[in-house]
Amino acid sequence: MKFSKWLRIGMHVKRWLVLLVLGVTLLSLGLAMALATAYRNVDFPDPTTTAVQAGTLQFIPHPYREILVGLLGAGLTAFALYRLSTSLLSPFLTPRGALRDGALIEAIERHRFGAPAPALHVVAIGGGTGLSTLLRGLKRHPGLAITAIVSIADDGGSSGRLREEFDMPPPGDIRNCIVALADAEPLLGRLFQHRFAQDGSTLKGHSFGNLFLAAMTEMTGSFEEAVTEVSRVLAVRGQVLPTTMEKVTLCAEMSDGAFVCGESAITDAPGAVRRLHLQGDPEANPAAVRAILEADLVVLGPGSLFTSVLPNLLVEGIAQAVRYAGGTRVYACNVATQRGETDGFGAADHVRALYDHAGDDLLDVVMVNDNFSQVGRIKPEWGVEAVRHDGLADLPGHAAVVHRDLVGPATPLRHDPDKLADALVALALERQPLTAPGRAARRVPAAPYAASSGRAALAE
Repeated sequence: MKFSKWLRIGMHVKRWLVLLVLGVTLLSLGLAMALATAYRNVDFPDPTTTAVQAGTLQFIPHPYREILVGLLGAGLTAFALYRLSTSLLSPFLTPRGALRDGALIEAIERHRFGAPAPALHVVAIGGGTGLSTLLRGLKRHPGLAITAIVSIADDGGSSGRLREEFDMPPPGDIRNCIVALADAEPLLGRLFQHRFAQDGSTLKGHSFGNLFLAAMTEMTGSFEEAVTEVSRVLAVRGQVLPTTMEKVTLCAEMSDGAFVCGESAITDAPGAVRRLHLQGDPEANPAAVRAILEADLVVLGPGSLFTSVLPNLLVEGIAQAVRYAGGTRVYACNVATQRGETDGFGAADHVRALYDHAGDDLLDVVMVNDNFSQVGRIKPEWGVEAVRHDGLADLPGHAAVVHRDLVGPATPLRHDPDKLADALVALALERQPLTAPGRAARRVPAAPYAASSGRAALAE
């Protein structure tokens, strides 16, 4: 609780607080005078007199007696007023009357002065479980404006079925990010993640959240509008944006020369990915480009390198926006390899794949995990290993390598969301002087964002 906010000029709180204190003081003074008169003029029996003397602290000398009583009264009055105000106003502040710490003074401050400017604008780019893990950690930081830019190349499971049947972007990764940023009741978040499991049912394999997004898309006529409405229903702290509003098919040239199309087919194909492509020429979501250019921190990953992170950079305008962004650009490298996708990859291999697809001027920082205490818990049958750090010094470009403890006892193969978010926010705050407007102006060309024939693009 930040009591200094209550004293801010213009809050319209101090005047009524002073008046309340004055009223309580006069009431107390009147009661004290009445008690003093009764004490002096009424003959009490000896036991009663002794009790009255003890109750009025006459065994404590002046002026300590008055100071002690005054402090106790002031403390009880302040606590009672706070609890009374929260009890009266909590139904209007959060769902079902659950008033979080500081919500009352924050609500009053927003009412008087408007919403405060966020300390940092953070853009996280990726998909799958990696991006939602990061978002859960970032949501804990109240001073952030968070934008998630999500790949829509998924073509498997419930998302793939809805994509084909309703000709809409796959909703799965979008749904995960919305739930990760949701500030609504936990039960509502679990409902959106619920997956139907009844054998023989046409709904088997579908999640409720995917169906909800599909229904909202039909109602609004726009997947983008559907995401906005669902985000409002779940009280999302930030915004979730698809990388592109066009239908995307991810294709890969494999190490054996095969050409495979479809995210799920790429994951199942033998051999390593040599090069990724997107069918067609999808244009970037203009809102996503704008968010990247305005961000103080742009985070790529963590998540599946070839099927979650890189597909975003292949959309025309996204890699260019990251390259020209004035904020700190960070790649959060995976903690462990991914079976069938990055087998045997070290951190340098992950970064090299990013550079091969989007250029070696893409990053300012590569963040890697340096806590290997959980490596012994990785079982051989899992077919994965901890990501090595060798070779990072030999990479082209000027990205700094930052080592942090990013895993916890429960997550030997994945980032701990709180540790990762804390490390990224601390890094961005440390580097803010380096991302001042002057630096951004040198990185961004004269016309960084343009619209031509309805296509949002970056002017090269």
